[in-house]
Amino acid sequence: MEGIQHRTVEVNGIKMHVAEKGNKQGPVVLFLHGFPELWYSWRHQIAALASLGYRAVAPDLRGYGDTDAPASVSSYTILHLVGDVVALIDSLGVDQVFLVAHDWGALIGWYVCLFHPERIKAYVSLSIPFLPRNPKVKPVDGMRALYGEDYYVCRFQEDKMELEIAEVGIAYAVKNMLTHRQTGPPLLPKGEYGTGFNPNMSNTLPSWLTEDDLAYFVSKFEKTGFTGGLNYYRNLNINWELLAPWNGVKIKVPVKFITGELDLVYTMLNMKEYIHDGGFKEDVPNLEEVIVQKGVAHYNNQEAAEEISNHIFEFIKKF
Repeated sequence: MEGIQHRTVEVNGIKMHVAEKGNKQGPVVLFLHGFPELWYSWRHQIAALASLGYRAVAPDLRGYGDTDAPASVSSYTILHLVGDVVALIDSLGVDQVFLVAHDWGALIGWYVCLFHPERIKAYVSLSIPFLPRNPKVKPVDGMRALYGEDYYVCRFQEDKMELEIAEVGIAYAVKNMLTHRQTGPPLLPKGEYGTGFNPNMSNTLPSWLTEDDLAYFVSKFEKTGFTGGLNYYRNLNINWELLAPWNGVKIKVPVKFITGELDLVYTMLNMKEYIHDGGFKEDVPNLEEVIVQKGVAHYNNQEAAEEISNHIFEFIKKF
């Protein structure tokens, strides 16, 4: 992690930890992480893009790592999360950034593009396509109807989830989630974290995740717990209400979408059809490319780090 600078900025009423590397006068590439991750998820891309003349910036999002974690569940709506990112862009002293985001970060990224397209030169979304609002069904209700009460998003609504994770231990839970490779909707055993997302978890780590990498993630979640991250999920139905004014609005920024063929989102019901059969392109008219990585699962920015860095550069260098 040589040459990465760390600082704290005031954004939207909270203190946000930011990692940064590269040419201070170069174009900004802003990276947004997912669950259960940190700025550190982008360690390979930060180094790669900084070496190519860009200013690579990756925050710990609200509720994560060394960024403030407000106590109230209601402080984690999509409006708060997008507000944090817009304020961070302001703090960088630039009008526009290239946005690169994964998982929950990608969901936030879509709404940054929706609310403030003038701030985003181009967007690279990993794992999560734009998911248009269904005006008839709240998202958690829809997921419960499709996948049942054991579906992880439904289980994350429960107050006792933190206690269940604590019972198996932070280290077990982080490793269990990061090494998950099962396709389709992730289910959690009813009433307990148990074997979690990954009942066949290996004792050995995959080649792309070292013991030091895992230890860094674990050290931060031991400090913060998972409540901040879980609160994102607990606002999904509230977000549906808040986003009603933007129903049917299309994403106008240039977009590249990258997912793994084993990704838990890509392999969910009807997702491949939406991505490949015209629905995604209809909602995102400037979707320029969809990449599906062979043999790669959900955490593709870490598992296929060099390939992801190359895909980002090949796309953003055009602008």
